[in-house]
Amino acid sequence: MDEPLIDENGPYRIEGFANQRLCVVPRPQVEQALVWPATRRLTVTDAGYFPAARWHKRSRPNGADEVIVILCITGSGVVSLGEESYSLTPSSCVSIPAGTPHEYWSEPTDPWTIWWMHVRGTDVRELAGPLLGSAHPVRRLRALDRVVALFDEVVHHLESRVTPIHMIAASGVAWHLLTRLATDSILPADGSPLERAMRYLESRIDGTIRVDELATIVGLSASHLSALFRQATGGGPGAFHTALKMAKARELLDTTSLSITEVARAVGYSDPLYFSRHFRRVHDVNPSTYRAEHKG
Repeated sequence: MDEPLIDENGPYRIEGFANQRLCVVPRPQVEQALVWPATRRLTVTDAGYFPAARWHKRSRPNGADEVIVILCITGSGVVSLGEESYSLTPSSCVSIPAGTPHEYWSEPTDPWTIWWMHVRGTDVRELAGPLLGSAHPVRRLRALDRVVALFDEVVHHLESRVTPIHMIAASGVAWHLLTRLATDSILPADGSPLERAMRYLESRIDGTIRVDELATIVGLSASHLSALFRQATGGGPGAFHTALKMAKARELLDTTSLSITEVARAVGYSDPLYFSRHFRRVHDVNPSTYRAEHKG
């Protein structure tokens, strides 16, 4: 049986699990990386993989210098931030802000398997903002295999030799990993009402539809659908549909010889003057000027 390491606080351990992977960058190298142009914006200081980590526990009453990201693959555990505690279960991740007192532990009867990393840098707060700014710090993920592959790549770069090149490579992958985590739980899942609404609008670039009609089609209230659009895209259904129309208009202006009137009709504008005004409002140039610009 996997016996725990005993300490004065109970049968816990911070590492030492069978088949674990653990990378701790020497702190002098971390400090150097935080001033290098290629890594000062984001530096991975620690990363690892703890499989079936029975009796795993970490407690930091004063928090850590880094943002900590933990991804649970199997099993379960608990993450305590201040006075709030959250369950961490398969396909979920938690982000712990730097300086936040915390404690986390694996459930002894269902020990978790986790990937984790610590990151510092000038852009970490902004980059991890969508994760750290959430009212609920635990997020469910859909593209688990892609996230795991990125964690594995981060660890791979650091576990063999810690050179400036390896630090740069790990930073680049970590950047991708954080953006993946931030967007995974926001972008709509296949078949969800939001995804179906987006597909409907994409298929009707040459037409118009009211928000209440679109909401009825996907089985939501207009207010709920609008809230989902704002969360995922930063704007409502109308703004999303307009962005699709403008993207199609740019494509037609760049790749065809259609007249401005014909382009306008192709994206649902019966009045070419109104289309031109709308295009200029979005692009700061009219369609004819946009078409004449050199691109590529």
